[in-house]
Amino acid sequence: MTKAKDFLGKMVDVTIDRPLGSKHPTHGFIYPVNYGFIPGTQSPDGEELDAYLLGVDRPLKTFYGRCVAVIHRTSDDDDKLVVIPDDTTITDGEIRTVTHFQEQYFQFEIIRS
Repeated sequence: MTKAKDFLGKMVDVTIDRPLGSKHPTHGFIYPVNYGFIPGTQSPDGEELDAYLLGVDRPLKTFYGRCVAVIHRTSDDDDKLVVIPDDTTITDGEIRTVTHFQEQYFQFEIIRS
């Protein structure tokens, strides 16, 4: 099993399976950010480790960027990586704002290295 915290500060490849502007297959909301997973990993929910790609304003299929934070869900066993372009920064407040569409349903904390 892969620990999300092990990715903090590292460069990672993200496969985007829910690009910005796409519709969630079950819940019907539109993704305001690129959302995907880290290939070859396994999170506690049995799926690959999920990642929000923030700071990119166009839909993508893949991205190589830096993991700057982990959204650790305290009410669920499904942590999310926060990945951004290597030459940018993001605040905890910005992370909360742009991931609110999905994280509003969970209790969580933002973990940084």
